[in-house]
Amino acid sequence: MSKIQEFISNMTLKQKAQLVIGTGMIFDVPESAEVPFEDPLEEVDDAEYTNMVHEIRKKLPGAAGFTAAFPDIGITPQVLADGPAGLRISPKREGTDDTFYCTAFPIATLLASTWDTLLVEEVGKAMGNEVLEYGGDILLAPALNIQRDPLCGRNFEYYSEDPLISGKMAAAMVKGIQSNGVGTSIKHFTANNQETNRLSVNTIMSERALREIYLRGFEIAVKESNPWTVMSAYNKINDQYASESHDLLTKILRDEWGFEGYVVTDWGAGDDLVAQMKAGNDLIMPGQPHQVDTLVQAVNSNLLEESVLDRNIERILSVMLETPQYKGHQCSQNPDLRKHAQITRKASTDGMILLENPNNALPIKSAEAGKVAAFGNSSYEFISGGTGSGDVNEAYTVSLIEGLRNGGFETSEELSGIYENHISKMRKQAGKPKNFITSLLGGKEPVAEMPVPPELARKMALQNDLAIITIGRNSGEGVDREAVEGDFYLTENEKQMVKNVSEAFHNEKKKAIVILNIGAPIETVSWRGLPDAVLLAWQPGQEAGNSVVDILTGKVTPSGKLAVTFPLSYEDSPSSANFPGHAIEGEIDETRDLSGFSMMKRTPWEVIYKEDIFVGYRYFNTFEAPVAYEFGYGLSYTSFEYGKMVLSSTDFEKEIAMKINIKNEGKTSGREVVQIYLSSPQVQIRKPAIELIQFGKTKVLKPGESETLLFRISPRDLCSYYTEKGLWIAEKGEYIVQAGSSSAQIRQKASFFLHKELEVEKATSKLLAPSREPEKLDS
Repeated sequence: MSKIQEFISNMTLKQKAQLVIGTGMIFDVPESAEVPFEDPLEEVDDAEYTNMVHEIRKKLPGAAGFTAAFPDIGITPQVLADGPAGLRISPKREGTDDTFYCTAFPIATLLASTWDTLLVEEVGKAMGNEVLEYGGDILLAPALNIQRDPLCGRNFEYYSEDPLISGKMAAAMVKGIQSNGVGTSIKHFTANNQETNRLSVNTIMSERALREIYLRGFEIAVKESNPWTVMSAYNKINDQYASESHDLLTKILRDEWGFEGYVVTDWGAGDDLVAQMKAGNDLIMPGQPHQVDTLVQAVNSNLLEESVLDRNIERILSVMLETPQYKGHQCSQNPDLRKHAQITRKASTDGMILLENPNNALPIKSAEAGKVAAFGNSSYEFISGGTGSGDVNEAYTVSLIEGLRNGGFETSEELSGIYENHISKMRKQAGKPKNFITSLLGGKEPVAEMPVPPELARKMALQNDLAIITIGRNSGEGVDREAVEGDFYLTENEKQMVKNVSEAFHNEKKKAIVILNIGAPIETVSWRGLPDAVLLAWQPGQEAGNSVVDILTGKVTPSGKLAVTFPLSYEDSPSSANFPGHAIEGEIDETRDLSGFSMMKRTPWEVIYKEDIFVGYRYFNTFEAPVAYEFGYGLSYTSFEYGKMVLSSTDFEKEIAMKINIKNEGKTSGREVVQIYLSSPQVQIRKPAIELIQFGKTKVLKPGESETLLFRISPRDLCSYYTEKGLWIAEKGEYIVQAGSSSAQIRQKASFFLHKELEVEKATSKLLAPSREPEKLDS
């Protein structure tokens, strides 16, 4: 008998039910916040169980959830903690003056913008070390949902609009985190692409879109990095809750992809506990005592076979055997936060993107710059990351003004005082954040931008030598963004600030630089021509100001490239006409308790993915729609020459090797991202004009230095999913390989032929198939 079977044989039915149901969630909330629920443990009349739960909650205060422990038979708890941008735990604890801060790493969107999987793995190693040394077992990360629409409130947690980048970045992060002997939970599986009515939205899409776009990244992550756990999503997919879908959690995830870990619900996901167990959703989080009773009754009344519980428990215990808790690791409570801050600073600079620099206003040298006037609230309250479970309790965030001073710049004390007074006044007037979850978790929202009249701009232009204007945006779990001024569009105050400051400094023959401190795209076309340069800094983690100054001064040459398209206007996005969906018939559930924990009502809701597979650049390139900044775009302080692309063959058989030489032909050291796109023959079905199939990034190349990058094109790279056949098929014909510095800037091309249709992989057809064929963009 195996160790796991021995554990199971010694468990009572009630203990089995307790193990697959989390032990509840309780956390400190700010005094200003409404307590959303009472501790469900108070309802339990079982002293042994309640004592156990109280004991395991002490292991890591602020963790998101815990599994049950049964010490008498050797079963230890698993500690699960948020989140994607760093470990989220309570920074202070009762009985000690010590602090337990964690590193706020760059948001996922920035990490994807590095196009550097080795760097992302390094970030993961640092993040996982904090999980280990603070006493966690599973980090609820990474999040790799597709950035389908610019307004999704949690886009900052996600990597890209492209499934290849999403999957590769997630796999790198998983490898890094799990190298510490702790686990990950890749999320949210799948099609969790909006926050509006996320608990009840029914996502309608074609099987092809599901396979090619929304499952593909998860498939890559599972196959390449073996995450310990997968988190099922809140939403429905073609009428089935993700956490209740046997098609999704068993047939696809386990049978097709070979996943061997356990599946955990998102906190409060689903509707039918028994259906979740049968589907292969092994662990319910955060869990409530009545759910334990429900499962016991289901087994006793023959609604659920006990063998299903045993199967799910076997998966949970197989992971338990690998955890630090089970192995008795003595955590130090003292990870090397200083070292991790340096990793954060490096990763941040590599993911920042130079959007505009027409007359080489950047880089600047502190000795040449003289005195700097920093405009915009976010210059003083730089946003390190988004809100909600993806937020981190870090010790500090370096503001832009602090970064400038650290970098040797003199800054305008007068202007700093004006902004500090404005922000302080607005903070006092501000009420609770509109986002309930932000308020609950102690987060804050940016205050309204201060007007900058021409008179103030002129005064500062006479007193200072350089203007830096920061535009800030934040969003978070629970609420989507809006296509309004102050969100996707600049407010009138922001527009006037950019205009007035740029004009005033230009009149004095001085420069104005805009920094975008944002988590997702905004409109830029109406104002981007006013300043001398625009730097997209994203939300770069706690070393924010230092990282920005590293780019501004040329200490680091920008090498980031967009992993998401910036449209001309929101309405140009292919999903804009059907995001975030519409109400459908049904009753609204106000209880906040449909499956244990949700904090949000359930409104009958539906969203139809009419754009189908044409997400992001797949749409813009195929339909030749103009954009503000294309997928893969990003400027540098140097320039690169692309040598001739060399293919190992012009006839495809098992694979084709390709190589391309990249030379730095500029005067500054730098790195280049090489993007490999494929245009495929369109014989039976329509395909995007181009699709990203590979990418690579050079080392830092000195002026005149070269590097040859090697790539291998596999049969799967050629494939599209054929719904009726349940097959990944490469059609015969000519394939054009394109190497580009962006999706619109193709530098080299070559072609090869596939002389016979190739059936590459078999999948089970009609899994999660829509009950009605959704209307499509090109139909």
